[in-house]
Amino acid sequence: MSAPIEGQREGSLEAPTRHPLNWRDPEFYNEESLFTELERVFDICHGCRRCVSLCNSFPTLFDLVDESETMEVDGVAKEDYWKVVDHCYLCDLCYLTKCPYVPPHPWNLDFPHVMLRAKAVRYKKEGAKASHKLMSSTDTVGKLAGIPVVAQAVNAANKMKPVRKVLDKVMGVHPDAILPEYHSNTGRKRLKNHSSSNTPEAVGRTRGQVALFATCYGNYNEPHIVEDLVKVFEHNGIPVTLAEKERCCGMPKLELGDLEAVEDAKNHNIPVLVKAIDAGYDIVAPVPSCVLMFKQELPLMYPNDPDVQKVKAHIFDPFEYLMIRQKEGKMNTEFKEKLGKIAYHASCHLRVQNIGLKTREALELVPGTEIDVIERCSGHDGTYAVKSEFHEISMKICRPVVSRVQKAEADHYSSDCPMAGHQIENGLDGDMAPEHPLTLLRKAYGL
Repeated sequence: MSAPIEGQREGSLEAPTRHPLNWRDPEFYNEESLFTELERVFDICHGCRRCVSLCNSFPTLFDLVDESETMEVDGVAKEDYWKVVDHCYLCDLCYLTKCPYVPPHPWNLDFPHVMLRAKAVRYKKEGAKASHKLMSSTDTVGKLAGIPVVAQAVNAANKMKPVRKVLDKVMGVHPDAILPEYHSNTGRKRLKNHSSSNTPEAVGRTRGQVALFATCYGNYNEPHIVEDLVKVFEHNGIPVTLAEKERCCGMPKLELGDLEAVEDAKNHNIPVLVKAIDAGYDIVAPVPSCVLMFKQELPLMYPNDPDVQKVKAHIFDPFEYLMIRQKEGKMNTEFKEKLGKIAYHASCHLRVQNIGLKTREALELVPGTEIDVIERCSGHDGTYAVKSEFHEISMKICRPVVSRVQKAEADHYSSDCPMAGHQIENGLDGDMAPEHPLTLLRKAYGL
């Protein structure tokens, strides 16, 4: 048997690597160069097809190829490439779980970041729909909708069918999509007077005291999750303080391809977080997408920025933080309540952090608790599932998750991503509400 030709081997025993996103290079925005790379990547994907079950980008690509005259990528019209790009919401699962050609493989296939480049090229050339810009402006919407009278009106309107029909026509928001509620009593307001009497104790990589990056969603939409995090951490002897201030992490703008807006958010957030780190704090955030933004996307956009790299080294998922301390016997395991059976959805942006299923490990410490783990994408993405043109497809992607939750007949279902939790709720037709893992852990402690 002849030896395999270099570049044609599948997979590797080497750990996958991620190359920096060279978005400042003018060539990054060269449309001809982009289309050459898209054709190269699509041709490899067409020949492999392992990712067909992940998101709708791949079925869209394969249908375009199969319906073309040549039945190869060269038969697909270049303008149809955008149909593939539109369905990528940067979940990263293809890179993490399926693709055998990720770097250091010579083919150097990073599908999500090629899609990101395409989104950035189009945004720089054409901008985006006003409605899509608004959906991604989470700070602006949150501040406006967080005004007491406005919050009540928005929350009520979002549940009225006639209003939702108008939103569908004017904003492109699907009438069946669950929209997040807004709270005037925000997470930051609720924790404004919080102080801790705990003394920090460094354990492993953790310093034992944290500055909380509340996130837009935790602050405006589900502030109880922020409260739950503080209660759980303080119960574990970990002093918690709020980050001095915060902007959106930038993930919604990244998904839109607006990299300048991502930089603006980075310029506001990084100095604040570095100040907290230099004062001896670690950083935690309750939403996986936001943690991933600081752990992966910003460091790849700014590989030579020492402050960005410092935040990367000191930001943690909440359960990652707790389980690092549990290794040294420093997690409080005196639980007062059983949780029963939990159908637990491991969200994409948590899985791609490569920290393992720390949430499951923590919840399994609770006596009388059984965890049924679901490792499938919910298809939400924050805005993808809300948009009229994509909602039904997102619900199709979520269907296997919903089916697993139904079959589990669990006492609770939960996801680290609160938006994924509500996507599942939508598939269940509202029969049962999701409970965040931090909420469940707080219940187990009897707090």
